[in-house]
Amino acid sequence: MTDRSEQESSQDIQEWTVEADFAKERIDKYIADSMDDVSRSQVQIWIGDGHVTVNGNQVKSNYKLAAGDKIELVVPEVAAVEILPENIPLEVVYEDSSVIVVNKPRGLVVHPAPGHASGTLVNALMYHCHDLSGINGELRPGIVHRIDKDTSGLLMAAKNDKAHASLAAQLKDHSVNRRYIALVHGHVQHDQGTIDAPIGRDAHDRKMFTVTERNSKHAVTHFSVMERLGDHTLLELKLETGRTHQIRVHMKFIGHPLVGDPMYGRSKGVKMNGQALHAATLGFVHPDSGETLEFNAPLPQDMEDVLASLRSR
Repeated sequence: MTDRSEQESSQDIQEWTVEADFAKERIDKYIADSMDDVSRSQVQIWIGDGHVTVNGNQVKSNYKLAAGDKIELVVPEVAAVEILPENIPLEVVYEDSSVIVVNKPRGLVVHPAPGHASGTLVNALMYHCHDLSGINGELRPGIVHRIDKDTSGLLMAAKNDKAHASLAAQLKDHSVNRRYIALVHGHVQHDQGTIDAPIGRDAHDRKMFTVTERNSKHAVTHFSVMERLGDHTLLELKLETGRTHQIRVHMKFIGHPLVGDPMYGRSKGVKMNGQALHAATLGFVHPDSGETLEFNAPLPQDMEDVLASLRSR
């Protein structure tokens, strides 16, 4: 399977070559599982409108794939979607005319997706700020990076395009200091270490990611032990790269999945409503002043409660 995105005539083109593992799977499911933030019903609309071809031919949503099929999706330009400001409480850690840093609670989605335009951090930011960068288009104003819905912690957003470009460049060259705290299953033996393992989509479940050499991206996570709590370990992790689900995938890979992780974790032992992962530190160079800023956010109460319970055992 190859996955390519490119801009051509202002249109986003996605291409895949189907591997044998996905033979006989419906095309609408395959595409939905292959794309972030796109629902199966949205894919069915695209197929019905003729935006999807297989081997050059239009197909129906129930088309069953064959190994070697070449799929092309020409994503239509997003129609102007009205994202409304919503009075959702925000914990603002820092704010000026160019940048805002917030401490996102667990359970809050960062940005809207097609068919889901409310109740997100973007809606809250639009209510609070009134000015956000427009580089990401209608659905993701101001968003430079994101953290998973069920991960808590620090996230920065840009208020103008100059700030957005500067922060995005810092993320790209890995100069942003991002440190996370995570509670994982098992006794991590080494006091510190580095996980250097490429991440790509799981061949058996395309909504998940895994360590793989096939169609993957370079991914590096550094960890150090903060506290050992019986059959659990509290870690500090530093991201060198920023792949989707990177910490969750890497910790599962070394046999220490995150507590409460509904996708990559274990069902036994301590439970939480969402993974025990918190973006605790965020440092970057201010786009205007050139000053290095660094912010820290304390652990959310649910993680503190679980740690207290483990310490009392």
